[in-house]
Order: sequence, then structure tokens, then C-alpha cells
Amino acid sequence: MPDVSRRAFAGSALAAAGLAALPVRAAPSGAPLAKMTGDAVPITSAERLQRVAKAQALMRERGLGAILIEPGASLDYFTGVQWRRSERLTAALLPASGEPVIVTPYFEEPSVRESLSIPAEVRTWNEHDNPFEVVAGALRDRKVADRAVGVEETVRYFAVDGLGKALGGVRIENAAPVVRACRMVKSAAEIALMQKASDVTLAAYRHTWPGIEKGMTPADISKMMNAATVQLGGSPEFALVLLGEASAYPHGSGKPQQVREGEVVLMDCGCTVHGYQSDISRTFVFGTPSDEQRKMWTQVRQGQEIAFRAARIGAAAGSVDDAVRAQYQSWGYGPGYRLPGLSHRTGHGIGLEGHEPVNFVHGETTALKPGMCFSNEPGLYAPGKFGIRLEDCIYMTTEGPRWFSTPPPSIDRPLG
Repeated sequence: MPDVSRRAFAGSALAAAGLAALPVRAAPSGAPLAKMTGDAVPITSAERLQRVAKAQALMRERGLGAILIEPGASLDYFTGVQWRRSERLTAALLPASGEPVIVTPYFEEPSVRESLSIPAEVRTWNEHDNPFEVVAGALRDRKVADRAVGVEETVRYFAVDGLGKALGGVRIENAAPVVRACRMVKSAAEIALMQKASDVTLAAYRHTWPGIEKGMTPADISKMMNAATVQLGGSPEFALVLLGEASAYPHGSGKPQQVREGEVVLMDCGCTVHGYQSDISRTFVFGTPSDEQRKMWTQVRQGQEIAFRAARIGAAAGSVDDAVRAQYQSWGYGPGYRLPGLSHRTGHGIGLEGHEPVNFVHGETTALKPGMCFSNEPGLYAPGKFGIRLEDCIYMTTEGPRWFSTPPPSIDRPLG
């Protein structure tokens, strides 16, 4: 779902009329949970070098001399460097051939080198220097200063402006076609880490759900979920919990919320394992679901299956959203993004970041390929009442989509 600090979890005590009573939920024990991530293998330097080589081949095809990348997921993806953005430029320069260059302040070099995991030249600048002249010098030394330079799409304007002034009339382009072509298609090692992150999040849900009690606040539930995630070996990324009417608004409400009998609990939670993310949402009712709650929950679950079936190799990513929205409209929701209905896209890309290109959204023409990963979250929202969101991520194979986490079977069994 959308980027915010997110979602956590509760559950049903009894099935609706006519169904057998569910087992009584036992409170979570005080015993520490077993770590699940001991066998998780981080991305190797060899794989990062393969990524650089792929990017360089794409650069040459497009006539780019180099790509500039600021700190963030893409810098980590290619070099392993985990750093923060500030007013002082730290960046990687990937030339179309040859060794990458890391440009960073002189006093930051030892710290930046700590996470650098590929062979690269490090060039530094002092406080009175122009860092973009250092970048320009590296381009000249690699004989590409007269060719177009690509900038990763999240690079800030001051860096684009500074680079342009240092290079004179050299053309600067968006490097998204190169960077996206690399990052959107995940390797087996990346998918394994995302699978581990999903396994951790589901285990944390299963631990948290029995401990949810009447009167708890979103913060209470989030705290339980994050604590379980840490014990299981994941790094909490978000734990959004929406209670009652707040669940009708995808990112919630600032109004005070408490767990109440017969009201919806919507949790949207994720963690990272060696940087790779999970994103799983579960919705249930504390107590006995109403007919309306049960109906909408079942429709959202059907929406997930529609999206899953529509996600086929070669299909446009936007067609997945179209398939879900057409069915919802036939049930009387919408049309389009109108409420009650589905007010957001059906899914987003995921990997090192919780939200990556491309999305399951109307008009997106990018064809689905093996290795692409997405959330599948066709929620339904009724303002003033409640909302339902079920979210499980998928990865594309040559045979079609596969689940990272298995969707739940019913509102009475929200964890399967």
C-alpha cells in the first residue's frame, strides 16, 4: 500500500451465524520467538558487479557516457554503499565502461568505504571545493565527458544543476530506462530475500493476532508487531494499524482509535531482510463480522484472485488494474476511483524499496516479465463505515505469478 509508517493486526473470535465457533485465541507467550533469518544470504559483490555490467551495456546502447546516482536504494543496488543524503554531495558515477567512481567529502571517505562492496575509485572533495568539478574530472579521465550523462530519477535538482554547470553544454538525461531495466527484474537471490522478509512478517502477524484486546490503540498493536518482527530477525519497516472507520481511509485518520467489538482491524505491515522488503496487509473484525463486512472482505479476496490471474507474462501492467476495476464496477462500486470502491492502484512494484516502478495501475503499458515483483492489494473502502485491504506480494516467473505469501481463506481465518 502507499508509503507511510504503517499497519498492525487483531482477529475474529467467532464465526458468523451458522458457522462453527473458531478456536479461542491464546495470548502470545512471553517466550522469545526463534530467529528466522540466520540462513538469509546477502547480495554478493559478484552480483553487484553483474548489475553494473548490465547497466553499462544499456548505457552504451543508449549513447550515455555515465550515470550519476545519489544515496538511496539505487546506490545500494549497484555499489553496496548505504549512505544518507545531505547538502554535501556523495554520489556514484557509473561510466559506460571501466571502474565506477564514488565521490564523497574527504572526511566521509572512511565511513562511506565501510559498505562499499565492489571495486571502485573513491575521489574526495574538501569543504571549499566544488564537488561537481570532481565528478566532471572523473568523466574526463574516463574519456566520456563529451557524451550525454544520465541521472538516476531521484537525484535532486541541485546535483543536476551543478553537474550541468560543471560540464558546460553536455546533455543530461533521465537514466530511468537504464536503472529501471536493471532493478525491476529481480534475481533469484533478491527473490529469496523478499521471501524471507514475507515469512518473517507472516510469523509476526501470527504472534501478534492473539494478543489484540478490546481497548487497544494502533500504537499498542504496532508495538507488538514490531517487537515480534525484531525477535524473528527482520528489521521493521512499517506497521500501520487502522481501526473502525479509520480503515475506510487507506492511510488512516488522526482521530483517536481503539479496538471495539464488531469493528474492523486493518493492518499493513512489512520488514526488511538484508534490505529487501515485505508488504502484507490483513483485515479482520474484532468479534463477529457483520454481513456487510463479510461480503466486502470476500469481494476483496476475489479481487486478489482476479489480479493474480490477469498478471501474465507479456501483459501490460495496467491491464491487471483494469481487470479488477471492471469486476468491482459490475458489483456496483466506483466507477473508476470513486468511493465506495477502490481509490488507489491495485498494486506497486517492490524490492529494495517498498514502492518501486512499475505499478498495477490503469494506463501502465510496461509488459510483465519474469523477475518482476508486485503487491496485490485491490482494497475496497466505504467512507464513514470501514475499509477492507488484503495485500500479498507476487513475483513473476516464466509460467506466471507466484505468491510470496498465501492469501487468507476467509474473514474468520485471517491468517489461514
